[in-house]
Amino acid sequence: MQRDIMENLEEWGASTRHKPLILKGARQVGKTWALREFGAKSFDNVAYVSLENIAPGIPSEYAQLFERTHDPRRIMRNLGLALGCDIEPGRTLLVLDEIQDCPAALGALKYFAEELPEQHVACAGSLLGVALARDDGSFPVGKVTFRQMGPMSFSEFLRATGGSGLDEFCSEISDYEPLPAVFVSQLEERLQAYFAVGGMPEVVRTYAEGGGWGEVDRVLSDLLDSYERDFAKHGGATMYAKLSQVWRSLPAQLARENKKFVWGIVRDGARAREYEDAVLWLEQAGLLHRVMYSSGPAIPLSVHDGGAFKAYCLDGGLLRRLAGLGPESFGRKEQLYSQFRGAFAENYALCALLRQLDVAPRYWTNDKPRHEVDFLVQAGDMVMPIEVKSGEVVKSASLRYYARKYPSETPLKLRLSLRNLTLDDDMLNVPLYLADHAIRLAKGLARGESATTALS
Repeated sequence: MQRDIMENLEEWGASTRHKPLILKGARQVGKTWALREFGAKSFDNVAYVSLENIAPGIPSEYAQLFERTHDPRRIMRNLGLALGCDIEPGRTLLVLDEIQDCPAALGALKYFAEELPEQHVACAGSLLGVALARDDGSFPVGKVTFRQMGPMSFSEFLRATGGSGLDEFCSEISDYEPLPAVFVSQLEERLQAYFAVGGMPEVVRTYAEGGGWGEVDRVLSDLLDSYERDFAKHGGATMYAKLSQVWRSLPAQLARENKKFVWGIVRDGARAREYEDAVLWLEQAGLLHRVMYSSGPAIPLSVHDGGAFKAYCLDGGLLRRLAGLGPESFGRKEQLYSQFRGAFAENYALCALLRQLDVAPRYWTNDKPRHEVDFLVQAGDMVMPIEVKSGEVVKSASLRYYARKYPSETPLKLRLSLRNLTLDDDMLNVPLYLADHAIRLAKGLARGESATTALS
């Protein structure tokens, strides 16, 4: 599969000032595969080391090699002996997998950065975010480079399922004119499949290789089961129930017209102080995306963060399976959206936006009269309101109200829907199947340039 992260890895590998790399992301999004694939293409050799604990409290057999010395050359020599290969700077990529299980290896990254910078070291691990959050102070701050990896985007899904030509067509769009009907029908059909399959690599591969929906759902169920096991294994007995309750509440949270996270949906009578640590754990694990409330559009958006938030799932396919919806639901739009109107479209849109932004989106509401803007995004020196609609019927009353309230701060309004690509004064409608290109298109328009060259 062709993953977009490969370009970032290649840039890191080619840099003469590279630091050890930590690839973050949720379990099973393809981090290990990406590092090994990158190593195979860009280096003569790959030295792969799994530091995963053999059992709870029992470290990997390689852990001692990091605990006994801080000398990176000695570490490399010992690893080479253990693996039966030579680890040579500039020629060998050293991959340290499940590094969160070996604090000594995390600490050793400082010495690789300072004493042996010519050696390329790339690390990954499930629940790495959770481990880093509880770091005891030994983490080498400023000595590593982070990259984030998530499930496959719709663009990646197109390429993996025989739609490379469609993906190339979408990437080259630079005019704000409706797409030809022949492409619209194909893209809508592919998007319908993506909503049902999602972007977890194993699920996409199962679908691409002709696996039926029963097999697709089995793989999704296995992934959900593995996450539940992680709750028990890494969360501990006291957290397991809370993690499961918050995780399983996501479909119900998103099914509400007002998608603000409600603690009482997690459990009757629940309070924030009981479950906020579980929400934070899921967020650090990469399983949940939290979008904070913002009281206004001023830059930086974080200045206006409120206590309220909305919670989304890392992947639409997992969300569908978590909700108990069959894949056939996406073939009957009126049935799907009568129950979960906009939930999957909004979840999909957020995941697409996150890949394009350096600053996490926020959302905005007004009580009297009641209006809500799904997302506020900070793109350069512009704050742009975004509305997400799951169909072609759009009114955009909240977007227009927001623009009247903040006229000078709203040069452009963006709507994601099933309508074709259109520009109506300062309202840009980007079809959902172009969500991966929404910020590029919006920035190009806001700057008065072609969308192709706006980000160059």
